[in-house]
Amino acid sequence: MTVTISPCNPQGKINVPPSKSDAHRLLVCAGLSEGESKIENIALSNDIKATLGCLENMGAQWRECEGGIIIKGTDPRKADVKSIFCNECGTTIRFFIPLCLLNESETTVTGSEKLLTRPLTVYEEICKEQGIYFNNDGKKITLKGKLNAGEYVVKGNISSQFISGLLFALPLLDGDSTIKILPPFESRPYVDMTLSVLKLAGIQVEHKNELEFYIKGNQSYKPFNRRVEGDWSNGAFPEALSAMGYGVETTGLRDDSLQGDKICREHFKALKAGTPTIDLSDCPDLAPILFAFAGMNNGAHFTGTARLKIKESDRVGEMSEELIKFGIELTDNENSVDVKGGVFNPPTEILKGHNDHRIVMTMAVMLTKTGGTIEGAEAVNKSYPDFFRDLESIGVKLTYGT
Repeated sequence: MTVTISPCNPQGKINVPPSKSDAHRLLVCAGLSEGESKIENIALSNDIKATLGCLENMGAQWRECEGGIIIKGTDPRKADVKSIFCNECGTTIRFFIPLCLLNESETTVTGSEKLLTRPLTVYEEICKEQGIYFNNDGKKITLKGKLNAGEYVVKGNISSQFISGLLFALPLLDGDSTIKILPPFESRPYVDMTLSVLKLAGIQVEHKNELEFYIKGNQSYKPFNRRVEGDWSNGAFPEALSAMGYGVETTGLRDDSLQGDKICREHFKALKAGTPTIDLSDCPDLAPILFAFAGMNNGAHFTGTARLKIKESDRVGEMSEELIKFGIELTDNENSVDVKGGVFNPPTEILKGHNDHRIVMTMAVMLTKTGGTIEGAEAVNKSYPDFFRDLESIGVKLTYGT
């Protein structure tokens, strides 16, 4: 799908969609609980559907209800899980692999071709150490074996999702376990979100120190009711429109949220005021919109960018390819990026979405100033299916094509 945007002056309110990060964690804990939980304010994006599908394959049941969904949980230790499908969702695959290893069943894990190329080395190494079969042939992952309680040592600079995945599974093992994080510990706010939801579900995790967690075995997940909070990651796009000087107000966000991406407001202010250095280690999903905003203003130096190359796309390389169409130069320095400001022209050719929802949304925000066309705009369905409808509601002029 292509979307053509005309230069415009957006005005109005956008109520941001529910947090995907919060919803994934609530769904997993509800799906492991002994009873029924109600999750309100949930958006059934492609990623959330992937997590619900995996829970179904483990034996959980869910149904839509007024205001949300009701989930009846399951015990993955007793489930014969033949297969799970994770679509394109890195969160889903990293949360569910440890859950598939709570019994001796052989499980096939499938997803998009791109997903299966994203790093899973943390789990591969754990499986090798424990004698668990783990094979990724590029089309599917085959697992067979059972996790053992004990000490887990995890690198903190690959993805916090591995730590969260283990935190979901280890309380269900027979013995006690520890997770030791090898610094640097990046994306810590996402682990804090996991710990908060685990506590809601009655699971206790003890902080030994900033880099070590103690997890008692033989715990049980308890059902709960909770409303999914607004998504700061997707809220960053209407926030960017506001920072660009449009009369756009973002609603539905909590200032006391644990989401790391709530820092976007501070970063937009810094980018308008000067040429800051911004560390993306705890907020990698903000990278595309911050790169673009830097280019539209005074430029910036970004650190902690190495992991951006292994997201839904190579977000450094792909953003460089798209920004240069506006005359904005981006320089990749391995684990840092420099964006040059001062030049912002209408794009010289059609923009590409690279099958990355955050790149598509970033380009749409930029085009409100210059006008232009985005190819592959359907990528927004991954996390924010109503994105373009929300833009239209505040006066953004859109034309759709195939």
